[in-house]
Amino acid sequence: MNYVGIDWAYRRAAWCALDAIGRIEGEGLVPADADGLARLVLQLGVEVKACVETMSGAVWVKDQLELGGWVVDVAHAGKVRQVAPLACKTDKVDARVLAELCRRDLVPAVWVPSLEDRAIRERLRRRAHLVKLRTAARNRIFGLLTQFGLRVSFTRLREPDALELLERQGVPAVWRDSIAEHLDQIDDLQQRIRPIDQELRPLAASDPRARLLSTIPGVGPLISLTFATEIGDVARFGSAAKLVGYAGLAPRIIQSGERSATGRLSKAGSRTLRWAAVEAANQAWRPSNPFHQHYRRLAATHGTNPAKIAVARKLLICAWHMLSRDQVFTPPNAAASSIRFQAAYGPAWN
Repeated sequence: MNYVGIDWAYRRAAWCALDAIGRIEGEGLVPADADGLARLVLQLGVEVKACVETMSGAVWVKDQLELGGWVVDVAHAGKVRQVAPLACKTDKVDARVLAELCRRDLVPAVWVPSLEDRAIRERLRRRAHLVKLRTAARNRIFGLLTQFGLRVSFTRLREPDALELLERQGVPAVWRDSIAEHLDQIDDLQQRIRPIDQELRPLAASDPRARLLSTIPGVGPLISLTFATEIGDVARFGSAAKLVGYAGLAPRIIQSGERSATGRLSKAGSRTLRWAAVEAANQAWRPSNPFHQHYRRLAATHGTNPAKIAVARKLLICAWHMLSRDQVFTPPNAAASSIRFQAAYGPAWN
């Protein structure tokens, strides 16, 4: 059995192979493409355990090498630096370090979702990107109108005589042309978003995890599908607090002796899951939302943004329990959950 570390770069990849007692069996450089990986598999055989650091394309490298019979882990780059800080950092040294971690079974491996979930994720992220561009175009339009002291609703701007209205209000032709251009961009983006929605909604309806999570008030089909694909196998989280931490919604805890304080959000882990949880929490202001009273109480004392973050944490806690027990949503016991979260993170963040 060989243990291989691969430091993948844009044009080339450094590799190092160790035997069971840590002797270097071989090392060198290969092209950072499919041919280079095939060459590596032919040279080292199939009795190989390897690891590659997280980077763009790491999952593809893992898939390609596993087709060749290798066992491959994707190592968390930040945790690798914590486990093995280096005074000298080169591609060659990085490959040796990864190989040694692999040999000692100390690789801080990250979870890799299935190909099906990765495909759904890409659809969701493509849609989110297009929605972001659409929102930017709308904000740009309103920004142009404020230069002339105007507040015109987007619905009114969609009327056939909208540009004539702006002309009567004193908006010069150059600014009207810019507004017309952005309106055309929004139409084009909407046409691109619509077929993606048509693809995603049946996927949400057929995914048992998404159907379960959609029973949470304020969580629609696309948000529930985002939750499902980003969480993946809920069994990998030992507790609801670990899921909250994975979403980066847990506060940093600073301790020194008997003193303990909470800081800003860690924002570690899945940025997409964090966005989806906060997006769902935006519905907490509605009186029909089960977290409405909790939101109002925190908004009155800490402001609306901390209140939304607190509701987002509650939603993830509910999601963990629902997926773990395969149960539909039931309103949580507010008092009990408040006590548990205060014990973990402190009262200011509940």
